[in-house]
Amino acid sequence: MKIILSVILVFSCMPFAFAQEYPDLGVKVETVAENLKIPWSIAWTPDGMIFFTERDGNLRTIQNGIVSEPIFSVDVGGVEGGLLGIALDPNYSENHYIYLYYTYNDFLSTKNKVVRYVESNLSLSEDKILIDEIPGGPFHDGGRIKFGPDGKLYITTGDAANADLAQDKSSIAGKILRINSDGTIPEDNPFSGSPIYSIGHRNPQGLDWDSSGRLVVTEHGPSGFYGVAQDEINLIEPGLNYGWPDIIGPQTREGMVTPILNTGDDPWAPSGSDFYDGDKIPQWSGKYFVATLRGAHLHMIDFDLENNKVVSNQKLFDGEFGRLRDVATGPDGYLYILTSNKDGRGYPQVNDDRILRIVPLNEINNFEQCVAAGNPVMESYPRQCRANDQTFVEQIETSEQKIPDWVRNIFIWYGENKVSEEELLNAIKFLVQQEIIKLD
Repeated sequence: MKIILSVILVFSCMPFAFAQEYPDLGVKVETVAENLKIPWSIAWTPDGMIFFTERDGNLRTIQNGIVSEPIFSVDVGGVEGGLLGIALDPNYSENHYIYLYYTYNDFLSTKNKVVRYVESNLSLSEDKILIDEIPGGPFHDGGRIKFGPDGKLYITTGDAANADLAQDKSSIAGKILRINSDGTIPEDNPFSGSPIYSIGHRNPQGLDWDSSGRLVVTEHGPSGFYGVAQDEINLIEPGLNYGWPDIIGPQTREGMVTPILNTGDDPWAPSGSDFYDGDKIPQWSGKYFVATLRGAHLHMIDFDLENNKVVSNQKLFDGEFGRLRDVATGPDGYLYILTSNKDGRGYPQVNDDRILRIVPLNEINNFEQCVAAGNPVMESYPRQCRANDQTFVEQIETSEQKIPDWVRNIFIWYGENKVSEEELLNAIKFLVQQEIIKLD
């Protein structure tokens, strides 16, 4: 048993960088980062560095595959609130502005704010509070922020578990907000002098624009007194009322908008969303992807927004990765998803939470993939493999990299009680025989 614990400790410090393949979808899913604590939102710098928030108040980065320790932390409040949305300024290369949405405690109340920071050498300093005293609570804090194609900052706010606030135009709770990057109110907002862009929302957590600039938002449906499920996808127009709590799901009422899609009795708890505009997975181009929490899948929707119709929708990776909080297209053209299994409502697996990357199944990105595809190898040191006018150089393996996937899987499955101790010992024996590890 002492030997087993020693080897498990060694493995806990090693990256498990294998991919799960989905031939029916033509993609595979790779792990970018793991052992995270409730990652909530992700954003990229122009040169490809990743920023991501963790709900407990930490901001971290990923550079060259290395996950940093927190580079910035903030005291947060709420239960399902915390450090939520992140957005980088469209002119980040020049001004290094980073925008964060977070929940905080204010004496006996809970509130949210959006703050602009300046990043310098991976250190943040507060520049300006753009909007403050957004009603908050233990639940329904909204929290997604993104810059639209018009250069304005859009903000989703929840109703703070007070449904009446969603219909109250004097409150910024239960709304989609739209402000300038300095916090001022755009002159063409639908309600003069107000940041409110649309009203009647319960807990919107995802928003993105299609190639024609049409805004689509995800929203959690009711629970408890108002029923269950009926999660919504809404096509947002400025100044319109999306009904909560007066209409739910397919219901209609004069002066209120019925969602373009509702989930009926199937609860998704939709969160982050993204129109895929990358170039690496062409069969998904233009599709709208929704990360679902309770649904525990990635939902793919094909819209005909000109006619306010859903052409098709499909569940992907159903139950494979647990609760999903965000989805976004990276500058590399791949689709990224964030799990949320440590948020108190999920069932964490070993190495949760994670940031995952979806890539084409047959894409060649390294020497091993080039060789496996049958491409010519030049017997040099290190060896080289050539494919499609690209040359991949063999990476000289460290002991960690020599560990075969089947052994890595045994350690993961043992932690999930899926394999026996005997199978684990056989895997350890193999590593010792191959002199990959040494046990004193």
